[in-house]
Amino acid sequence: MATIGLGINLEFVRHEDKPFEWAVEKAAALGYEYVEPMVHWGRELLSEAGYFHSVSMLDDPYRIKRACEKAGVKVSGLSAHCPLCKPEISVEYLKQAVRFAAECGAPVVNTDEGPKPSWTTEEEDHVLMRYVLGEAAAVAEARGILIGLEPHQQYSRTPDGLDRIQQLVDSPAIGINFDMGNSYLGGEDPIAWLQRVRDRLVHLHGKDISMQQSEAERGKVTGTPVGCACGDGVIDWAATAEVLKQCPRDIVLSVECGTVEQAARSMEHLRPLCS
Repeated sequence: MATIGLGINLEFVRHEDKPFEWAVEKAAALGYEYVEPMVHWGRELLSEAGYFHSVSMLDDPYRIKRACEKAGVKVSGLSAHCPLCKPEISVEYLKQAVRFAAECGAPVVNTDEGPKPSWTTEEEDHVLMRYVLGEAAAVAEARGILIGLEPHQQYSRTPDGLDRIQQLVDSPAIGINFDMGNSYLGGEDPIAWLQRVRDRLVHLHGKDISMQQSEAERGKVTGTPVGCACGDGVIDWAATAEVLKQCPRDIVLSVECGTVEQAARSMEHLRPLCS
């Protein structure tokens, strides 16, 4: 039986105006064993000034490693979302994210196909994605890093669509980072879909969807940045945990919520289900 680790995407402090290190310490204080940092290219004002949690890939990867060691937590993966349909962005971004992950101790790099160009066809987009994933997989295989493809955009919003993207490149490095909330908002049954990808799962986003958001957006959007506290929304977390325990590898359930208070309540709800 697989072990379920409880982690949190650091977007839970997105409105706290605090730096990366503060977010890691807060996650540890709430009882989380893993964190999922977000990385970006270049430099930007908020992170440089210490008002946002994202880490530049121009920083030393050991910044993440040292912060996590100090707080007593581990890295479940890097949030490195980039538009796979736009190779002029994604080839070098994903390759750098994989190298960064290998140095900071993150076993998984999470991404999705992202917004597509306005002028390309569906078939052209899949050729572009095949090129990006082929380049990234070659770098990932050499370093033992996994790439987690997430249901989040126009093609991955259905089970068949996500499978098609994953099968574009035959690589053991490419798996699934399943998102419970995005799959639900796309109009699918998240438990049935999770069961379908169980053997290919490398990471899980624990995103719950409030009843209000469900009524307003289900079937109309391809995803959402963060959810409500796990246990406050429509996702069946007991059933989710049972599927995860059947996975061939240990899985981190990385909570995606929008506030520190929601992160605390998510931990309270999930801990007894995942033990």
